Amino acid sequence: MNNATGLPSIEAIVIGASAGGVEALMNLLGPLREGFVLPIIVVLHLPDERRSQLAEVFARRVALPVLEALDKTPVEPGTLYFASPGYHLSVEHDRSFSLSLEDRVHHSRPAIDYLFESAADAYGPTLAAVLLTGANQDGAQGLSQVKQRGGLTIVQDPDDAQVATMPQAALDIVQPDHILTLRGIGRLLVELERIAC
Repeated sequence: MNNATGLPSIEAIVIGASAGGVEALMNLLGPLREGFVLPIIVVLHLPDERRSQLAEVFARRVALPVLEALDKTPVEPGTLYFASPGYHLSVEHDRSFSLSLEDRVHHSRPAIDYLFESAADAYGPTLAAVLLTGANQDGAQGLSQVKQRGGLTIVQDPDDAQVATMPQAALDIVQPDHILTLRGIGRLLVELERIAC
């Protein structure tokens, strides 16, 4: 917390979303400027049959390079990563990705909890975790891990979410640092990146 805004210095952003998430992410990530320096790692639940055109869809709408997170690849700054459908995604201590086929969590693979908990271990207080709209409890546990490790926790205001279940589940167990509308979260990400520069 060594700056005027009182915001921490962040090295990576993780985002979890489920029902309503594609639209929410477009609104959140679309305005980010070219050259945004922080890596953003996303787990978005999609029905299995809608396999991953995600990266292509977002690549057309977002200024950052967009990739599917692959096993053993390092997390690069200024890149937007999506978890591959069908695999849990975690971040290792050496800041590289790891994919696994362990059992589903909250009926989901990839699970938001998986990403959030591993990233909390890898980044500690330099992680920002954002939980958006969704229809299940995934991410609540992971968010509380991030908080325990000193990371910055951000939850979409349930009133602003297309589906309030997921953000509400998190609020039931975590007092996050910020409860914001999508627009507010977007502004916060820009602010965090400015500090990181």
